[in-house]
Amino acid sequence: MELRHLRYFQVLGETLNFTRAAERLHIAQPPLSRQIQQLEDELGVMLLERGRPLRLTEAGRFFYEHSSALLEQLGKVCDNTRRIGLGEKTWLGIGFAPSTLYGVLPELIRRLRSGDTLELELGLSEMTTLQQVQALKAGRIDIGFGRIRIDDPAIEQRVLTEDRLVAALPAGHPLLAGPVSLKDLASEPFVLYPGNPRPSYADHVIALFDAHGMAIKVAQWTNELQTAIGLVAAGIGVTLVPASVQVLHRADIGYTPLLDANATSPIILSRRIGDMSPGLVHCLRIMDGLLGLEE
Repeated sequence: MELRHLRYFQVLGETLNFTRAAERLHIAQPPLSRQIQQLEDELGVMLLERGRPLRLTEAGRFFYEHSSALLEQLGKVCDNTRRIGLGEKTWLGIGFAPSTLYGVLPELIRRLRSGDTLELELGLSEMTTLQQVQALKAGRIDIGFGRIRIDDPAIEQRVLTEDRLVAALPAGHPLLAGPVSLKDLASEPFVLYPGNPRPSYADHVIALFDAHGMAIKVAQWTNELQTAIGLVAAGIGVTLVPASVQVLHRADIGYTPLLDANATSPIILSRRIGDMSPGLVHCLRIMDGLLGLEE
């Protein structure tokens, strides 16, 4: 399937007339008919009821609506690509671990999108810290926000904040009377996330217990924070989350603080060493302002 098939079908879907569609497309009618037939052959379904008047089939209506959205999105991509190429707009790719969305990151994104001093096109990608490092080195993103320290000579990392951790427990759990210690939790089954790729935030949690000579039993691995919390609510186990996650109010779970001073999780900014692109510099300036680090 080629892009012209979608464009030809869109015009035909708008006009429902081969002659008028061919005129709008500046081609003859027979080639248009062949292109539409090729599209139907590739999809394996009829898109048109070829009578008088011409009508879209049920499959044709579905394809028309969804291909319209695809072409609209493609048009925006092409327009932004031209503007970025002409220097009228700046592209900034941001990778983020889901749990960082409960801290300063949402306000950073709001200010970046405001375009007060620099018009940016933001690309937001949910990914672990390890995936962020790979994406930074490949040039797919310009900055990442995660929770794991990675030793890579091409990447510069900076700890923005240290979030206190809290225990997420199913409603009615006796430890909700807290505060609790890591020792209190060590005998509980754990739900850990993300399971892949590793190393990840899960390894940070395991290392906290290892530092105290304790090992935890993992009852369930999952790749999503929200899934982990849902499994805690179902009684599968307990988990540790950054304190900022407590904004997720649910009746079927509760949070309790940890007594251990080292029970924290950093929010770490990752970037390519030496990258001084305008979009990144603008982003870092806003971030420093949010953290109160501006001179």
